[in-house]
Amino acid sequence: MKILVCISHVPDTTSKINFTESDGKFDTAGVQFVINPNDEFGLTRAMWFKEKQGASVDVVTVGGTEVEPTLRKALAIGADSAIRVDTEALDGLQVARELAEVAKSGAYDLVIAGRESIDYNGGMVPGMLAELTGADFINNCIGLEIEGSTATAIREMDGGKETLTASLPLVIGGQKGLVEESDLRIPNMRGIMMARKKPLNVTPSAQSQIESEIVKFEKPALKGAVKLVDATNLDELVALLHNEAKVI
Repeated sequence: MKILVCISHVPDTTSKINFTESDGKFDTAGVQFVINPNDEFGLTRAMWFKEKQGASVDVVTVGGTEVEPTLRKALAIGADSAIRVDTEALDGLQVARELAEVAKSGAYDLVIAGRESIDYNGGMVPGMLAELTGADFINNCIGLEIEGSTATAIREMDGGKETLTASLPLVIGGQKGLVEESDLRIPNMRGIMMARKKPLNVTPSAQSQIESEIVKFEKPALKGAVKLVDATNLDELVALLHNEAKVI
């Protein structure tokens, strides 16, 4: 079985976020980048298929040379090879088209993507990727087993869970629950050394058309100052909740 894991190169949630060019561009200075958490769950599940069923696992991302440390981390975790599509990721459909070209040329049985990336939270790429490759698609996936050419998946839905079966080739949008957090892997020294010898292939862009553009970024408004009310002054508390907070 051939597995392709789509990796997003995203800012660590502890990074301080700023924008440049009149708030039209994300400022990467001083920002630590990591593997998108939803993708990390998918990569860990792919490692299980590699170890238990002898699957081969490739990882892919769209971006410039700045994304290569993230791909190298995925290789250190255990992926067999990495692919970098040499173009800037600017639009969800553009990224899906670029990934689709990789998926089709590699004839992968299973494509694992994160449900969404934690930077833009678009949640668009996995579904569009499935459509572009003609594969079945299961989103919000929190469980996955494969027997022969049949996959059994559990997906999270409003009010509960749903168990589905699908035929390979298959694209899933994975998330927390696909594996336990305790099963996530931290690269060890042996994995890091081996990653240096594994192939990281750079493929040219398919020149996918950009369908949208970012006009402006805006940070959430700062929270107002806290007002302290004496514990015995219930009338003032009620008045503030009614007149200012407008919650009663």
